[in-house]
Amino acid sequence: MTLEEIHGQEALPAGHDWMQGAGHALRELLVSAQRRGCLTAGVYESAKLMNVDPDNVAFCVLAADEEDEGDIALQIHFTLIQAFCCENDIDIVRVNDVARLAAIVGTSEESGEPRDLHCILITNPNEDGWKDPALEKLNSFCEESRNVNDWVPTIALPE
Repeated sequence: MTLEEIHGQEALPAGHDWMQGAGHALRELLVSAQRRGCLTAGVYESAKLMNVDPDNVAFCVLAADEEDEGDIALQIHFTLIQAFCCENDIDIVRVNDVARLAAIVGTSEESGEPRDLHCILITNPNEDGWKDPALEKLNSFCEESRNVNDWVPTIALPE
């Protein structure tokens, strides 16, 4: 059972202006982070990074399509990642369209293998922190969502 189910909360529809703004900000952040080399994709890769250097993680994105909702192992990983993010004050959002996410960050790495996009971490490139307007907008969005008991808000990515 999720926090949303316990509290009877439902995510706001994607038609809300602030929700659309968050989707655009997330797209900008992902593109910028990938360009800077500050993007880690994959559930296991993300878990390793969070275990080694949690202070370097600035933002977390969990992605799952409808067919992934029945994957118990993936849902357990998501629960553990969410708990870790909450414990370490890392903002986290969900995306329900892995194909759109793949269109933004790419589907394959240098090896040509498909990339696991179920979990994406945005890291700080240096000790001074990363001052990105899209990241700041998403941090504000997450804070507003927590104020209405939506601890892991779902964002619709723009087409």
